[in-house]
Amino acid sequence: MPTKTIVFGLVTFLHDLFTAVWIGGLITLGLSVMPAIKKILGKGPETKKLMDTIQKRNSVLVYTSMIGLVLTGLLQANRTSAFLGLFSLGNTYSAVLAVKHILVIAMIAIALYRSLALANTATPKQERLKKILMMSNIVFGIIILLLSGIATALSSSIPAI
Repeated sequence: MPTKTIVFGLVTFLHDLFTAVWIGGLITLGLSVMPAIKKILGKGPETKKLMDTIQKRNSVLVYTSMIGLVLTGLLQANRTSAFLGLFSLGNTYSAVLAVKHILVIAMIAIALYRSLALANTATPKQERLKKILMMSNIVFGIIILLLSGIATALSSSIPAI
């Protein structure tokens, strides 16, 4: 197997792993873990302490994944001749990637705002905002996964089904 193929396979694997860690973790945390904790423990200070601890530990994985996604994404960018440049709308493939990248930037901004600006907040209004931002990132993450699938289909030489 050619070295380029092995390297591209490794870069793709890492990109997929970082995506799974960040978006998969976000979906699991937001739709499963946090609601279950609130259901069992209620909304008291121990619940907040547990959720803050989980999110703090998870943030290391998220920040690592953000950096990893940017680096592996840059390495993947020129893999297909359909790629016309970052934020290019010159063809369908590049337009799909442009939208995907805009959503990734929005997700990063939201994640940083939630973890840095709202880290030590406790008012009901701020907690509600944190939840809305998390749900927004879940939706953005799912849309990004859809756009990734579309981009892969567009770059493939296999005819559409």
